[in-house]
Amino acid sequence: MICKRNAYLPRVTVPPKSRWAGWLWLLAGAGIVAVSFLFDARADAALDVTKNPALKNVAWWCSKLGEGEIVGGAGIVLALVYFCLNRPRAAAEIFFVAGTGLLTGLAGTILRVLIGRTRPEGHGPAGVPPGFYGIWHDGHWIIGKAAYSAFPSGHAAVAVGVAAAAWLVHRGWGAVMMVYALAVMWSRVALEWHHLSDVLASAVVAIPLAVLLKKVLFPSVEFQFNNFYRAWKKK
Repeated sequence: MICKRNAYLPRVTVPPKSRWAGWLWLLAGAGIVAVSFLFDARADAALDVTKNPALKNVAWWCSKLGEGEIVGGAGIVLALVYFCLNRPRAAAEIFFVAGTGLLTGLAGTILRVLIGRTRPEGHGPAGVPPGFYGIWHDGHWIIGKAAYSAFPSGHAAVAVGVAAAAWLVHRGWGAVMMVYALAVMWSRVALEWHHLSDVLASAVVAIPLAVLLKKVLFPSVEFQFNNFYRAWKKK
């Protein structure tokens, strides 16, 4: 029997220029993050809203919208709504955008628990100088300890992943999601959970990963949603 899957899902190849662009982005991003370390203290002080109750509340809500469970839940609900409205492609795009945000957030989380950077003053470990401590410090494992999980920001990685994926499937919604991503990034610094370099590092990780997922994951997601839709209409 000859498999006809390729008739629907052509093999995904990454052009050489795209590979070079990816490497250039990572190099440029690494340079930007390296320079941003010099401005962390100034940015932390300038954006701090912890002493302003009104702005702190706004920042809290912006930060909440960057949580993976919020993004995943909203993605599932909206995908189902558009699917029932006979718009399977839109449903597939929404599912892909939310899924990309979760995957970029996962990548950011894996990196931050391995890198072990302390959070800003107030959320960092008591009596421990700021720095990068990896997975082991002072005779103890520090994997999973929030005080050592600043770099990169998981919330920002989710939000930037969503924005980048939305931009790749629809420029208008992508622009809206960029505002959302910037709000989440701001909130994480404003609430003193992250430094400027932490949120910038999230963008460096999330954007190329979103581009890769658009090439590798989206064709499969769209194919499956179309299959589900055809089966659903036959009932």
